[in-house]
Amino acid sequence: MSSESEKCAALPKLRFAEFQQAAEWKERKIGDFLTESRLPGSKGDIAKKLTVKLWGNGVFGKNEAIQGSINTQYFRRNSGQFIYSKLDFLNQAFGIIPPDLDGYESTVDLPCFDISEGLDPVFLLEYVKRKEFYERLGETADGSRKARRIHTETFQSFPIALPTSPEQKKIADCLSSLDELIAAQARKVDALKTHKKGLMQQLFPREGETQPRLRFPEFRDAAAWEPKAIGQLGEIVTGSTPSTVKSEYYGGDRHFVSPADISDNRFIEKTKTTLTELGFLETRPIKANSIFFVCIGSTIGKIAQNKQECATNQQINAVVPSAENSDGFVYYAISGIADKIANIAGKQAVPIVNKSLFSSVGLSVPNLPEQKRIADCMSSLDETIFTNSQVLEALKNHKKGLMQQLFPSLEEEK
Repeated sequence: MSSESEKCAALPKLRFAEFQQAAEWKERKIGDFLTESRLPGSKGDIAKKLTVKLWGNGVFGKNEAIQGSINTQYFRRNSGQFIYSKLDFLNQAFGIIPPDLDGYESTVDLPCFDISEGLDPVFLLEYVKRKEFYERLGETADGSRKARRIHTETFQSFPIALPTSPEQKKIADCLSSLDELIAAQARKVDALKTHKKGLMQQLFPREGETQPRLRFPEFRDAAAWEPKAIGQLGEIVTGSTPSTVKSEYYGGDRHFVSPADISDNRFIEKTKTTLTELGFLETRPIKANSIFFVCIGSTIGKIAQNKQECATNQQINAVVPSAENSDGFVYYAISGIADKIANIAGKQAVPIVNKSLFSSVGLSVPNLPEQKRIADCMSSLDETIFTNSQVLEALKNHKKGLMQQLFPSLEEEK
């Protein structure tokens, strides 16, 4: 296929050895290779609907509890077609329809395209999923960051830099292989998290029970677990916020924890806000290895631990474990009932579990040696999950860096 608009494009920083002396990449319009498909399908009340997920997460069948409108026309989509969301163009909503969704349907707001020879589908998908493509061109086309829709004619007018078909396929195969590694690693992390969830259910008593289903051999004849309240495991400290109008209180070396600092990781390594020593004196200091529980707001139930003395804001209740209790055990024990505690807040406009209520929540506790054994077991599993999660992130970053090398920069394509 040739086009009057065809022109030489900038070369990528990295090319495979067999293409070092190959022809230059050519800039074309995406519309030269994509033809919109509008095969009439069903009406909204009976259509088998599909959707394209944000951030390049693929195309999936849509399960709707509520029937669609009989007045809405859907169009039949075929396996191998390229699809995107007009409304979520700036949210990387692109995909290739997989074989198992052949025959599913979508409205014109999720347009689909047949891809002609000369453009590898995987190459196309990886090209448009780059942030510099969908964000830069999407915003330019709409004229603002608040783009509502990128229509098909606009999308088809966007430029794409293309090497020969063999080089496209080589790039596509390379990135597909990397995607397979990423998917396999993601499955491994998910399997470890599932294993952890199952193990927690065995090592800690279930709702309404005082004994776990599984005890380590050395504790099978040990004393029964003792019912206690969270407040009996240590001191409960509700955080406070130093005056925000006093700049001398902020920007120092002391961590100041808010719910935004609590992620899926057990330990808080850094905080978005820090305090000076002067500001820290205005707080209620929390000893290292305490357990933080978000007790108010939309993120109620989030939990973490600190490795060093710090302060928290008033949305967090901290448990400072006593010497008779393992901090690791307290962390995992409260993690196991986090949803239960969050549900106590009910459906108020601003959900809250105050200090008194939080302190009164009941749980069962074994003796200190068994606490430590459980904590060591769970900590080891968490370390394995963390290590494998880091591998997953490293693979994702590697792909991101590789794509920056394998595709020309749009700035250079000007």
